[in-house]
Amino acid sequence: MALGAAAVCPSVFAAQYTFRIEPSYSPDRVAEIYAPLMAYLGKATGQQFTLVPARNYHFYWRDIQDNAKTDFAFDEAHLADYRIEKQHFEPLVHTANPTSYTLVSNIDIGNKGLQGLVGHRIMTMGAPSLGYALLLEFYPNPVMQPDIATTATSWRDATDRVFADEADAAMIPTALKEQYPNLTPVKTSRAFPGMCVTAAPDVPAELRDQVKAALLKLDTDADASRLLFELGVTRFVPATAREYAGDERILKNFIGYK
Repeated sequence: MALGAAAVCPSVFAAQYTFRIEPSYSPDRVAEIYAPLMAYLGKATGQQFTLVPARNYHFYWRDIQDNAKTDFAFDEAHLADYRIEKQHFEPLVHTANPTSYTLVSNIDIGNKGLQGLVGHRIMTMGAPSLGYALLLEFYPNPVMQPDIATTATSWRDATDRVFADEADAAMIPTALKEQYPNLTPVKTSRAFPGMCVTAAPDVPAELRDQVKAALLKLDTDADASRLLFELGVTRFVPATAREYAGDERILKNFIGYK
């Protein structure tokens, strides 16, 4: 009878695992974009994956500090390294392309360089997003800083605010900048390894291996590869802690770092 029940409803016996995604979109948009990936991982492993969207970066950082229940996470390099170094998460895979951020503006202001934007409004996402942290590196002198606005709901929204004359510039992922040839690049940051999927130390090793294998073969699966397009990812490659070592130090300037 037990075997028959399992055949009828195998999900009854599946464990549930939380998956936190860095909030580079609104919670609703995160759910829309990543729900197919959760379904794919569930099918590949026989387990259930539950998205836990955060309202914004402030709440995401608070949850990290509070060690909120997290089985898997998908983060930029600085947050991934924080989880690895401080909370002993294991890196599984990362996006193949490195990450950098570019400050862009309209041509009249952008041609004046970094100092030409002092006193002007720059739109970005909130602290401690990597874009915000790198923007502060561009302007280390608090007396000579632009007006940094962090009300963007996504990186694309930050550029939309420039076109709507709500800001004079935006700090956005360099990959996104390529889609806006009518915006002038002012400065591009140093590069980091791509966004990384990490697993908590108490996640069973067998499941970690299954998730890693499923993500690595996404680009070779004709049906599943559509997920990569939706995520804006070319492919995933194996990740190591060494690749991210030291990236969490950029978080030392933010309240709550410990």
